[in-house]
Amino acid sequence: MKTPLGRRTSPPHIDVQFQSSLWAAQPLAEETVRNSVLAAAATLSTVGGEVSIVLTDDSVIRSLNRDWRGIDKPTNVLSFPASGATTGEGTHLLGDIVIAFETLERECADENRDFLHHLAHLAVHGFLHLNGYDHETDRQAEEMEGLESRIMASLNMPDPYRAHDLG
Repeated sequence: MKTPLGRRTSPPHIDVQFQSSLWAAQPLAEETVRNSVLAAAATLSTVGGEVSIVLTDDSVIRSLNRDWRGIDKPTNVLSFPASGATTGEGTHLLGDIVIAFETLERECADENRDFLHHLAHLAVHGFLHLNGYDHETDRQAEEMEGLESRIMASLNMPDPYRAHDLG
C-alpha cells in the first residue's frame, strides 16, 4: 500500500496479552483490538512497528495509573509510547496499550454502550496516543476525536462521541 507521499506502508505487528481471566467472557476481544489497531494504523498511514496490547483488570491498571500518573484509581485505558526504541530485529516499537475489563464493562453499562464497540474505541484511542495524539487542549481533543470517529466509521461501528440512548 502507498501513502499519498509515495511511502510504502505496512501494518504494525500487534501482540495481544491477556493478564486477567475476566476477558474469557469476551471471546472476540483479541480480534476486536487487532482490527481496531489495524484500522487506526491504516488511517494514519503508520509504517510497520510493533504494539503490545495488554487486556487486564482494574487492580493492575490502578497500580499502573498510580505509579505512572499519580492517580490512585482504575481507568479504562493507558498508553505507554516507546521512546524510539527498536527490537533486536530492527522493528520500531510503538508502545503498549493497557485496557481494564471491569472499568470498560462498567462504562458500557452506565453509558448503554456495546462492549466490543467500546473496546474498539479504547484500542483506537490508545493507538492514537502512541502516535503522538493527545487531548490536553480543545484543539487537540477536536483533532483526536475526529480521527477516532473516522476510524470507528471505517470499522462500521458507532461514533463514540455521538450521544447514546441511556433509556
